[in-house]
Amino acid sequence: MGLTAGIVGLPNVGKSTLFNAITKSKILAANYPFATIEPNVGIVEVKDERLDNIVKIVNPRSVVPTAFSFTDIAGLVKGASKGEGLGNQFLSHIRDVDAICQVVRCFDSGDIVHVEGSVDPIRDIETINLELIFADSEVVEKRIPKIEKKAHCEPGSDAVKEYAILQKIKAVLDEGKPARMANLDEEEKAFIKNYAFLTMKPMLYVANVGEDEIAEGNKYVELVKEFAEKENSKVVMISAKIEEELSDLDDEDRAMFLEDLGVSSSGLDKLVKEAYDLLGLATFFTAGEKECRAWTFKKGMKAPGCAGIIHTDFERGFIKAETMSYDDFMKYGSQQAVKDAGRVRQEGKDYVVQDGDIMLFKFNV
Repeated sequence: MGLTAGIVGLPNVGKSTLFNAITKSKILAANYPFATIEPNVGIVEVKDERLDNIVKIVNPRSVVPTAFSFTDIAGLVKGASKGEGLGNQFLSHIRDVDAICQVVRCFDSGDIVHVEGSVDPIRDIETINLELIFADSEVVEKRIPKIEKKAHCEPGSDAVKEYAILQKIKAVLDEGKPARMANLDEEEKAFIKNYAFLTMKPMLYVANVGEDEIAEGNKYVELVKEFAEKENSKVVMISAKIEEELSDLDDEDRAMFLEDLGVSSSGLDKLVKEAYDLLGLATFFTAGEKECRAWTFKKGMKAPGCAGIIHTDFERGFIKAETMSYDDFMKYGSQQAVKDAGRVRQEGKDYVVQDGDIMLFKFNV
């Protein structure tokens, strides 16, 4: 689908350490600001036990999980919206992502210097959020005067609609709130999509805790959760250092390590899942002896659109989609058994694909 989440945060909060874990790459993760200058893009597999279970039944020659893209973006400092630090680069890179994962330092350490000299997650969040708000405000302030006269002189024109939407956004930005809190409907969001407002992008807060706090969390995490709840955002707690250690282990050792830590799944797995959900993504499967594969699609997509994710010819010549649910497949134990039970559906062009559907597309070009 080509969708990506940007990992942002102040310098030295654990962004690059987390990115190393995500990609199993070893990019520079140094204890000084601006160690990350150019954005690094990494792909991580989306772990899905449904695919594992399908594979056990089908026993294909090839297995292809779905994947998700993360972009590690240079650390931000106060004044970025005015060009401080690497501000202009930061803002241009963040405009290119679909969602934002903001890493927040929620651990004490005398070895890792905080750019502000102390640990205060809410201050850090507000520093980044305000820089994004300032950048969006500048766009709005420049645009409104250009269309105000036209909006007043041409009733019923697009300028009227644009002016009204920008006024809604300006009102929340002036209150120090992100544009996504302007309560725009889907039509209004689509109308101003080309602006690529930074604070319109969905936000996920990543609370980075110490290695000994991953099971229970700490007071800093609770503060982040309280803040996020006010703007209907979510929080994922991780220990970037632990995730980096886990990335070097095989599945068996990884499971034992997590058990010793008292957690059922890694923070990275939770992060990927939440980022996936944040973008409104879901998964359908194709299953055959040659290949079992998970495919990412946007919730609400219809069958022809999902067929097009596999190949444009599938969408162009779409006839129907032979569809069964994952639950039925697991209940009956094989594709043939699902057919024998009358649980295979022949879906047409208007079918809205559901998360977990196992599909075989029929087409003719």
